[in-house]
Amino acid sequence: MKKSIIWLLTVVMGITFCALLYFQIMYLENMIKMRESQFSESAMRALYGTVGLLERQETLHFLEKDINMLDRSYGSDERGLGSGTMLMAQPQAGRGPIITFPQPTENVAKRYQDLQETIKNQYIYQSGLLNEVILSILYDASHRPVMERADSALIRNTLTIELENNGLSVPFNFAVTDKKNIIYSTPGYDPDMNEKQMYTARLFPNADSHYELKVEFPTKSNYIFSSVRFVIPTLALTLLLLAIFIFTMILAFRQKKLGEMKSDFINNMTHELKTPISTISLAAQMLNDDSVRKSPETLHHLSEVINAESKRLRFQVEKVLQMSVFDNSNNAITLTAVDANKIIAGVVSTFKIKVERFGGSLRFYNGADEATVMVDEMQFTNVIFSLLDNAVKYRNEEVPPQLEVTTSDEEGNRLRISIRDNGIGMKKEDLKKIFDKFYRVHTGNRHDVKGFGLGLAYVKRMVSIFHGTIGVESELGKGSTFTITLPLKTRGDEED
Repeated sequence: MKKSIIWLLTVVMGITFCALLYFQIMYLENMIKMRESQFSESAMRALYGTVGLLERQETLHFLEKDINMLDRSYGSDERGLGSGTMLMAQPQAGRGPIITFPQPTENVAKRYQDLQETIKNQYIYQSGLLNEVILSILYDASHRPVMERADSALIRNTLTIELENNGLSVPFNFAVTDKKNIIYSTPGYDPDMNEKQMYTARLFPNADSHYELKVEFPTKSNYIFSSVRFVIPTLALTLLLLAIFIFTMILAFRQKKLGEMKSDFINNMTHELKTPISTISLAAQMLNDDSVRKSPETLHHLSEVINAESKRLRFQVEKVLQMSVFDNSNNAITLTAVDANKIIAGVVSTFKIKVERFGGSLRFYNGADEATVMVDEMQFTNVIFSLLDNAVKYRNEEVPPQLEVTTSDEEGNRLRISIRDNGIGMKKEDLKKIFDKFYRVHTGNRHDVKGFGLGLAYVKRMVSIFHGTIGVESELGKGSTFTITLPLKTRGDEED
């Protein structure tokens, strides 16, 4: 699959997931707002219902108190329609009674007028009494202690019933205040609670009272969250899918990059193996020439060429076989106690000839008092050789190569090995990738530096097996320094 197609799929899927997350978050936010609005509306209805009940209770209290006065306001003599006005029912055979009305007379009409006047006067009188009762209630209520007017138990019971009637079964605390001070409150009431969780209603509003009933719901947030928590799993699943998608895309790009590096590796390996094989083949053909066989000098030269190219071919094949370490366990690695200084000195002595061939120098500075480490001797030798060979490969063509190998004591009972060169150096982005398999620092020409991109990956793997660490410092155009730290052999290692 082309890289452009992968990027297109990534962008499309990324936009889709972001839009899905946006809509889910907006839905959750709207659900929370709706639940908060419903909660507030139900809570205020419960408060107004409680306040209304308190007003009715207070009115009933004063009406019962003044019932005797209201009874005395009515006269003891009751006026009827008068004896002259009679309704008569006369039974008829086979039928129900027939009501007959007496014929109106002037006397009856006068009586009706007197009755209307009497009722009017009595209405005016009773209205005055009711006004007096209302004024008395308002006056007495304003001087009545608020503890009697708004009983704590009555408020709690009424609030509980009103909240349940409005669909809210949540714990609450309340207080009665005079806008400045708390008259009384239930245990647990917090006057400093967030206003969003506190609701206020005025007590006895028709009596121009300055008292307020304040109710708070400590578990309001939990109640609202519990009503919308079914949305959380869908949001979590979407995030999980997004994480899986991102991980999948990262793997896709890595596999794409790995495929490109493997293709590069095959091309390099073909070129690396083809060159010595062609040289050996050419030398073998020359040996078939009688004139060549008669010249000892030519024979000696051809034998050296065949020997050198054979070593080169064997070395390249071994480099490829070394990568089996990445796929196999550590069973093939045997850790033994060796003197690192001695092995490094031997490698330097052998490799110095190759460096001097390019007009350079290779120096070894032994600064470690103790250099006995637990490593596989052959693999450790290959590690040092690979780092030195890498320094020569990436040398600066304009100046002779100058290589230094230094050992020194490191804190924590460890040995420090540094290999410094004055080569072409590396960019910062290359430093993070040079230990990856098949990765090769770009030098402008794929075949100008021989290799498969396996050397440093092999080195890092081996150092890890030796329980050590490796790092690199480099500056483009000024060279690089590779640093290996290995644990020194301990008495426990000897017993093992």
